[in-house]
Amino acid sequence: MKKELLTARMRGYALTGYGREVAELTDSEKFKVLSKALMEELLPKWRESLVKFDGHKKAYYLSAEFLMGRALSNNLLNLEVQGEVKSILKELGIDYNALEEAEDDAGLGNGGLGRLAACFLDSAATLNYSLTGYGIRYNYGIFRQTFVDGRQVEEGDDWLRDGDTWSIRRADQRVKVVFKDQTVYAVPYDTPIVGFGGGTINTLRLWQSEALQPFDFQAFNDQKYDRAVKEKNDAENISKVLYPNDSLEKGKILRLKQQYFFVSASLQDMIRKHKENHKDFKDFAKLHAVQLNDTHPAVAIPELIRLLGEEGVSFKKAFALATETFAYTNHTILKEALEQWSVKLYKKILPEVYKVIVKIDNHLRKELVQKGLSTEEIEEFEIIHSGNIRMAWLSIYGTHSINGVARLHTDILKDTELHGWYELYPQRFNNKTNGITQRRWLLESNPELSAFITKLLGSDDWITDLEELKKLKKYAEDDEIIKEFMAIKKTKKRQLADYLKVREGIAVDENAIFDIQIKRLHEYKRQLLNAFHILYLYHKIKENPQMEITPRVFLFGAKAAPGYVRAKAIIRFINAIGKMVNEDADVRGRLKVVFVENYGVSYAQRLFPAADISEQISTAGKEASGTGNMKFMLSGAPTIGTFDGANVEIVEEAGLSNNYIFGLTVEEIEELKGHYNPAKELKKNPALKKVVDSLIDGTFEEVVSPEFQELHDALLLGASWHAPDNYFIIRDFQAYVEAQERVAQDFTKPLEFYRKGFINMASAGKFSSDRTIEEYAREIWKIESIDTPRKARRIV
Repeated sequence: MKKELLTARMRGYALTGYGREVAELTDSEKFKVLSKALMEELLPKWRESLVKFDGHKKAYYLSAEFLMGRALSNNLLNLEVQGEVKSILKELGIDYNALEEAEDDAGLGNGGLGRLAACFLDSAATLNYSLTGYGIRYNYGIFRQTFVDGRQVEEGDDWLRDGDTWSIRRADQRVKVVFKDQTVYAVPYDTPIVGFGGGTINTLRLWQSEALQPFDFQAFNDQKYDRAVKEKNDAENISKVLYPNDSLEKGKILRLKQQYFFVSASLQDMIRKHKENHKDFKDFAKLHAVQLNDTHPAVAIPELIRLLGEEGVSFKKAFALATETFAYTNHTILKEALEQWSVKLYKKILPEVYKVIVKIDNHLRKELVQKGLSTEEIEEFEIIHSGNIRMAWLSIYGTHSINGVARLHTDILKDTELHGWYELYPQRFNNKTNGITQRRWLLESNPELSAFITKLLGSDDWITDLEELKKLKKYAEDDEIIKEFMAIKKTKKRQLADYLKVREGIAVDENAIFDIQIKRLHEYKRQLLNAFHILYLYHKIKENPQMEITPRVFLFGAKAAPGYVRAKAIIRFINAIGKMVNEDADVRGRLKVVFVENYGVSYAQRLFPAADISEQISTAGKEASGTGNMKFMLSGAPTIGTFDGANVEIVEEAGLSNNYIFGLTVEEIEELKGHYNPAKELKKNPALKKVVDSLIDGTFEEVVSPEFQELHDALLLGASWHAPDNYFIIRDFQAYVEAQERVAQDFTKPLEFYRKGFINMASAGKFSSDRTIEEYAREIWKIESIDTPRKARRIV
């Protein structure tokens, strides 16, 4: 990259955008002029990359979330010019790290669903597959999280306040999306997805909802000011926020409109492009592979059939094309999380789509009758059932492939949760264990460890072939190598400690165990179990202030959905424990609790590399896969967890002796159901009873709050929709304590403890999203990789 050209471009954008020289700009403004200058470099390569896939089958990823993280470093690393750009900026007196920090995380996702989508886009581009992401350009993301008196407070995440320099508005390709009560424009914004080496640059196309008539002049002239902008406001609401609260019908309508909005726009986009080169649709499925990322985009199945019907294709042919085109990824075993929409709502908002769903349901019924099923048996499979549309059932019947995201998850789908469907269509079910991109989660997040790996391997081939890490296992017994690994971990812990001091105002001991649980806040993920353990340790120290204990820093990061009252109560409980622990002189230097605010991708890139222990403690059988567990593993942290999701495969790769597995198995939980009595269990464990009682005995507040009372009652009494302690926190507690005691004991022997971490890192090759994408491309999408010759890579 030429210094003169980059400098001239930056100066031009500084003058035209801000009327000042580059040196006079703020860090945020410098970041923007730099990214605009880099986009000039990217654009011709991007166009060339898209052209090479013309005439070939392409894949499309429909997802409600794309949790992309910052783009600057990721793009520069994948273009292999980060070092050059840093050097140029240094000569100009510009601090690259300050510019990196000035970039906001894109507010396009919340949890693993969105991060997986982002990793897949990175891997597809790196492996030279054509994969286009389709979603919504949320103006305010999920929300910006702050804590007030320990409570989560949601604020708008205005990540687009100054625009997005990485995206291009394509108003020329806008489409109309029609609801019964509203018609809006879907305007695409395209973002380049740069594969490593720059040989392929794919596209993330996000739709923004806009009004057909944004301003009613006559209404304004009549001094009806609200009405003058009502259409604009109503249209823009559709792409305002990810997962708006749907506790009321208005919220449900908005969420349904969101799902249909991006699905309809994306399919119209595909059909438009198809018609540019083809007179009919007989080859549509041969040229398009569409993956539904969970059930949020399931309405794509009837919508494609409806759109093809408008083009003159019969229902029978359109349904066949749809099933050949679509594939469905199931991300949840929880029945309550399998989406259902009321027939009443569909008729109210999407009546034409509902008519197609009725046809699909009738088609299914006829097929099941032909297979010899009785009327009673057919009820199990009805897509329209008891006044609701079962979106998972629609996703299964309307696609040719249904995959789980970890081997255990897929087995549970086939053996129990979707067993009936599996018996009907066994050939459709398959497993695609999730993965993560090593470009962001190792090369970018941990340059120190990356350089160490490259030195040991003698090449950087691991950047595009993570299985290369297996070659590091031969060093596992080399104490000098383990000491180098320990020094890198210490560096990452020190960096995180410095950041926490500035960001959270909390000092932590870098010599303590960094025990980290970072993920979406949900009861089944059992952050509450972790919290109970902290309080248990606190009580032990208070009872015996002189006791020896391995120092610990417990780090949490999570957002709870705004309407998820119990999850928000758990956040408040953890923060209350943190306040009590952190302010008590008796435990100073031994325990510290930090719940980081507004956890996101950029924060995660600091937390994962610094972890000593990875908390993956979900109730067995509830976590579909997890990807945080893989990021910790790649960062060299052993797992403390249950045999759940991808933990099973992590242990297979790294060994049981290098991880800390505890708790009930899926089979043991099945045996317990129906006769588990948590109150009886609690009586056997006075120390745990004291912990649980703290929710209601005045430990944290004189007048017990309804939220803590409800949390307590959910454990011991249950609720109308679930049994007491339905995630088996009380039953698994003692096993968890014992596993944590093993962690503490092992940590006192640093060489042996960090050897476990090193082996985990060296065993992480299977969990690259490159491997996952190869499996999708080969086994589901049937697409080809089209390589572009690239220059030989340098050792980084």
